[in-house]
Amino acid sequence: MNDLPPGLLFGLIGLLIVISAFFSSSETSMMALNRYRLRHQAKSGHRGAKRAMELLARPDKLIGVILIGNNMVNILASVIAGAVFTRLYGEAGVWYATAALTVIVLIFAEVTPKTIAALHPEKVAFPASVVLRPLLWLLSPFVWMVGSVSNALARLVGVEAGKESEAEHLAPEELRSVVFESGALLPTKHKGMLLNVLDLDQATVEDIMIPRNEVIGVDLDNSAEAILQQLAESSFTRLPVYRGDINQVVGILHLRRAAQILRDGPEKLTADTLKSHLNEPYFVPEATPLPTLLMNFQQKKRRMGLVVDEYGEVMGIVTLEDLLEEIVGDFTASSVPSDDEEIVEQENGWYLVDGGTSIREINRTLHWHLPTDGPKTFNGLIMEHLESIPEGNISLYIQDYLIEIVEVSDKMITSARVMKARR
Repeated sequence: MNDLPPGLLFGLIGLLIVISAFFSSSETSMMALNRYRLRHQAKSGHRGAKRAMELLARPDKLIGVILIGNNMVNILASVIAGAVFTRLYGEAGVWYATAALTVIVLIFAEVTPKTIAALHPEKVAFPASVVLRPLLWLLSPFVWMVGSVSNALARLVGVEAGKESEAEHLAPEELRSVVFESGALLPTKHKGMLLNVLDLDQATVEDIMIPRNEVIGVDLDNSAEAILQQLAESSFTRLPVYRGDINQVVGILHLRRAAQILRDGPEKLTADTLKSHLNEPYFVPEATPLPTLLMNFQQKKRRMGLVVDEYGEVMGIVTLEDLLEEIVGDFTASSVPSDDEEIVEQENGWYLVDGGTSIREINRTLHWHLPTDGPKTFNGLIMEHLESIPEGNISLYIQDYLIEIVEVSDKMITSARVMKARR
């Protein structure tokens, strides 16, 4: 080496620095690749993505070959630099070489290439994989030797290099964060639907059902004229049919099948005639998770279920529309306020809320966080905190929400005003 001209040795050092920068950037870019995007690109036929996936299948081997190559060139560069600077400056040349090479390696072989690779991992990793794959085969004996020792040490602390990392999978909360932070990549409406799908597991049938006191059905004990008038004026597609009480349900009537009944008139309407047009009722336990309900509706070709409690009492009904509204939002929302709206905006941040409104509906509409782990309706939430039916119009705080009771009946709070308190 002493016979070689200094210019040639400096050129060789520069080449080794470039190779070191290649290994440094390759390591950072490979580790920074988005695994889900990489799988998608590989399935789409992208050659660079396929090569990168093959290398990342065993990250211990990939890191091994990169570090072996990087350390070899760095050590060789330091040896050459030490020889050159010793020839030029004597014994002090070793210190000059150490200082100069440290600065050069940090700037040109570590910080700069790694920064570029972290910002543009695909642009660096895909071309680098062309070199790394044959290099892995060429250095396989050294990689195996280093990897064996490294994996043995890793097993001492409970890490198995050959096993798939848990980081490859996303928990529901992590997936929710990915969707929420997707920015302009997803339309706002689609983002909301995806988040609602992820939230389905947190709700049960009891959270979305139409309560029993609001269920509209056909009572076979009524007169034929009253039943025909109800069918003619009904705004619902399906109606439960019962005798005397909703717990004595006979079946579900689809109004499309009721056309013949309306044509025949009251003189031909009998209980048996009506029963011949009914579908068998479908019962759903109130604690059924919403994903399970959706799957059951799909498998059984149902659009309505009667919700029952643990004693078999009918608590209400749930429809496919109620379930879909949890995902896509209200189908029947109107831009024109009406007198029967459950949530009516008032002045100064107040909202007039019907007592029978579900807490989930309030939270979804107003983007609030009223507690949902207890009662399911606004009336039930207030009654739970008061522990009695109030005798007058009183106010109370529930967490950060100020509530003023507006109207009370004998059995429940009919309506109340609520606002997010500023305290």
